[in-house]
Amino acid sequence: MAAVAAAAFALGSFWSPASPGVPAEQKIATVDLAKVFEKYYKTVRSTLALKQEASDMQKERKDMVDAEQKEEGEWQKLIDKAEDQAVSAEERARSKTAAQEKYRDIASAKQSIQEYDRASTARLREKERQRRDDIVKEIRSVLDADAKAAGYTLVMDVSGESANMAPFILFSSGVNDLTDNLIKELNAGAPPLPADDKEAKDAKKAQ
Repeated sequence: MAAVAAAAFALGSFWSPASPGVPAEQKIATVDLAKVFEKYYKTVRSTLALKQEASDMQKERKDMVDAEQKEEGEWQKLIDKAEDQAVSAEERARSKTAAQEKYRDIASAKQSIQEYDRASTARLREKERQRRDDIVKEIRSVLDADAKAAGYTLVMDVSGESANMAPFILFSSGVNDLTDNLIKELNAGAPPLPADDKEAKDAKKAQ
């Protein structure tokens, strides 16, 4: 639906409402929005920040799983003791009662892990969506200003795809392509990377 609407907008913009049936003069540019997004330093840093947050979540989850597994080990010892005929019947009964309580603790711990998985995954996805939307909004703001200043009436995204996953723009000569200049402009204000931020520097080199 979005691709169809975009096509309708692109085609409709070639006609001037002031002169029905007469093609309006157009100055068209192209941009690879996917490439711009990927190479923008804020995207790189956002990706690294999300990866770090995901890693922290994994560590927290591992601690929860380790604690649950420790509970299972203690539960198994209580079960073994409750079935040990070498100890008194009274001791076996106490062990059986303790094992039942421990089992409830294990069930609660497993439920907590499941709830943590759902909440942490949803939280991370929402942060990723919000940061992506914010970055795209920034890119669009700069792109719109550049296009207006250069007198372009239409800018086409060559990375866009139609509803059937086919490229929306089937051919572009590359003339009036704004991609590289837009990337340079966006990254011109990039703050220096921390001396120990090797992963971010490696990502920057790949740009």
